[in-house]
Amino acid sequence: MKKGRMKSVFGIWCLASAFLLNADAAEQKAEKKYIVAIDAGHQGAGQDMTGTEPNAPGSDVMKARMVSGTQGSFSGIAESELNLSVALKLEEELKERGYEVVMTRTEQDVSLSNIDRAEIASEAGAHITVRIHANGSEDPSVSGALTMIPSPANPSVGYLYESSHELAQYILDAYCEATGLQNDGVVETDSMTGINWSTMPVTILEMGFMTNQQDDLYMADETNQEIMADAVADGIDTYFSKKGSTIE
Repeated sequence: MKKGRMKSVFGIWCLASAFLLNADAAEQKAEKKYIVAIDAGHQGAGQDMTGTEPNAPGSDVMKARMVSGTQGSFSGIAESELNLSVALKLEEELKERGYEVVMTRTEQDVSLSNIDRAEIASEAGAHITVRIHANGSEDPSVSGALTMIPSPANPSVGYLYESSHELAQYILDAYCEATGLQNDGVVETDSMTGINWSTMPVTILEMGFMTNQQDDLYMADETNQEIMADAVADGIDTYFSKKGSTIE
């Protein structure tokens, strides 16, 4: 074979190899699934709630391992039941959208502390954790949804503040737009054990006030719960569309 032809063949081989490598990398990227941990807050009745656990890694502050949550003043539904119902709908919706989903619980009869829940997400290699809760107040006129995240000064997870804030904002905005519930904003807190033990961006969604008639009856409706779950998924979609290139 002549020298010139050899160079030409070699060049074509190099281009073909580069194309195949790029195509393979693109395929791997396309096949990559983001892992979402969903924590349906609280648990069913009958669990031993007398134990305590550290509020944060290395902290001397001890908090209850488990608490019972609130209850619908008008629907009569326990918060733990509402949280689980929405979380299961969110799980289904996210899987349909191609996410891998890790659930901290799928039933009421569990005994999981807040540290346990954070560790489930960490051990699964989740990219984010969304904790599903509902609010309560002594004032029945208080209403609306909010999200909670760690503050930048949090000694354990302050480094997660920026990503957690973005996640919380996207979810809350999508949620309130879809449901029509009042947007009470993103709240910074360093007192939540489940947040303080997280190793990935995390937010608590307080879906509404179960002590407010409008919020409570809205959230109790199964059709509305589908809207709620879809909206949370929309917020998660937005988060990964904005942050995807920076997530390993």
